[in-house]
Formats: sequence, C-alpha cells, structure tokens
Amino acid sequence: MASIASQAQAETVAPLPGPVEGLTDAEVMLRVKVGDESAFEYLVQKYRRAMVNFMYRMSHNAAVSEDLAQEVFLRVYRSRSSYEASAKFTTWLYRVATNLAVNHARDTRQERPENMVSLDEPDTKTGTTMDVADGSLTAEEALVRRERLAAIRNKVQALPERQRMAVIMHKYQQMDYRQIADVLKLSESATKSLLFRAYETLREQLKDFI
Repeated sequence: MASIASQAQAETVAPLPGPVEGLTDAEVMLRVKVGDESAFEYLVQKYRRAMVNFMYRMSHNAAVSEDLAQEVFLRVYRSRSSYEASAKFTTWLYRVATNLAVNHARDTRQERPENMVSLDEPDTKTGTTMDVADGSLTAEEALVRRERLAAIRNKVQALPERQRMAVIMHKYQQMDYRQIADVLKLSESATKSLLFRAYETLREQLKDFI
C-alpha cells in the first residue's frame, strides 16, 4: 500500500507532527486531508484486511479482491480534499467500497463464471481457506461444515444486490443497522426490513442445512 501514498507524494504538504494513535478515524482522515502521509498509511494498515475480506465476499475472487481493496484506498486518497467528518469514517469508507463493488459486478457480469474461484479453495500461499476449520471436528463433521458454508455462500451470492450487500456487511463485517443504513443511504427501519427479507429467504432456502 506504500505505492498508493507514493503516487501522491508530490502533491502533499509536510505531515503534521504527532502520532495518530488515540485519534478517531475521522480525525485521522482530516489529517490525511491536509497532507499527513503517515495518517493515510495508518488507515490503510488498519482497514486493509477488512476491505480485502469485504471485496472477497462480493467478488469471490482472491486476486480481484486485492485489486479492488487497493482501488478503494486510492479513491479515499483522491477524495481526501472533499472529505467532511459528518459521519463515521467507516461509513464513508464502506460507501466507497460498496459503490466500487457494485460497479465492478455490473462491469464483469459476463466474465464472472470464468474468473470466479471457490470460496472453499485454499489460499495458494498459506494452504488455508477463508474459513479455517475447527481442528476439533472429525473428518465427517468437517465435510458437513464445509458443505453447509458453501451452501450459505452460494445462496447469499444469489440474493438481490442490495440484500446481498446488507447481509455481507451485517454477517461478515459485523456492522450494525445504523452503519449499514448510512452506507446504503436507507432509513434504519428500511435496513432492518431489507435484512429481514434477506434472512427469511436464506432461512427458507437453507432449511436442510440449518
């Protein structure tokens, strides 16, 4: 991610003195706004893994998720001058990420079957899957668990676009109703209704697994 910062080095002013630890994310982003390079690196390091995971859930492609996560931070950096701390930083960040993920999904809809990889496929570097199995399970229990997880992922992916994004933010990113509502620009009650419909659909379609 250092390359993101280096792309804009010539544009920035001298960084502000003092550490960013102890500040809210919004306060850190305000320091990015006035040219504090270390503040930007702090946010990249803090949220990079969350962004990669979010994009992986959306794209089902490990390489694409890394590229999309980097693009999120590039957009954050390019938008720094217009940033206003009127909402939580994470709300703004996930709005950027959601818009990017939706646009990518629409642009690559025809390509998806060729480029998709299984969520259960192990990482080529670590040999582990995105969901690490419980070592206490028997081989049979582990197989059942993997089949259940694969079924859940497939059904989540098949949800209507907005329902899918809401479920991913709620279930996998542990975001609350208010945060999801802010990202999707919905009321909190509309967000609860959206998630209720999504979970009812999943419950019905996955009744043999849960």
